[in-house]
Amino acid sequence: MPARSKDAPGTPWSRPERPRREQPALSRTQIVAEALAILDSDGIEALSMRKLGARLNAGATSMYTHVANKDELLALIVDEVFGKVLIPSVADTDPTDWRIALAECADSVRETVLRHPWMVSVLGDLGLVYFGPNWMRLSEALLTFLEAAGFTATEANDAMGVLLGYVIGTASVESAWLSTLARHGRNEQGWMDEFLPAVIEATRDFPRLHRLYTTDVDEATEGSRDSGFANGVRLILDGIEANQRARHAS
Repeated sequence: MPARSKDAPGTPWSRPERPRREQPALSRTQIVAEALAILDSDGIEALSMRKLGARLNAGATSMYTHVANKDELLALIVDEVFGKVLIPSVADTDPTDWRIALAECADSVRETVLRHPWMVSVLGDLGLVYFGPNWMRLSEALLTFLEAAGFTATEANDAMGVLLGYVIGTASVESAWLSTLARHGRNEQGWMDEFLPAVIEATRDFPRLHRLYTTDVDEATEGSRDSGFANGVRLILDGIEANQRARHAS
């Protein structure tokens, strides 16, 4: 393989840190940890290289020694967060339990995004995230579970993309919704109690929606979100399994 030019593009994980003479020495790990603390406590609008430098008692120039720009910093932080995703042991997972393993990963990814709601505003803009070591660790595990269950590499990749697309999309909508409620000092059940009568009235001319809101709405809204998410994962896995069977039967 030809050597990569020193000017060729790379990822922040593949580029070595340049040493500095700060006292005490500043590291990329410290920068990421402090930036994550700002994001979790104050949200995406609060993060700036200047504010981060002040928190670390370092100048903005020092920040750019370790990360090229704010987008790169955000990619590093998001991958750090994805490092918290719980992944079943590949070695200990029976190939016939691939659905259980994928469902467990899906649950953990969702929970991770919901714990860090600021991620909603950056996930779609950070292509570098998908080259982060923690995201690749998750992807490699999912592909391994699927290939061990008999999926081809292409089938496994397609199945992984559909599942993660659903998980990230659903968790992003949930996270935005919960952030809005928190911003207005509301909770889910309080909102439901207040607005459900108006929603029922508004759907009278739409019989299927009206039936959903009059007979199928779960008053325990958080439990309803959990069960709705689990049902969505089940439907996706049903479809993936059925598609694999059909393709191999033909």
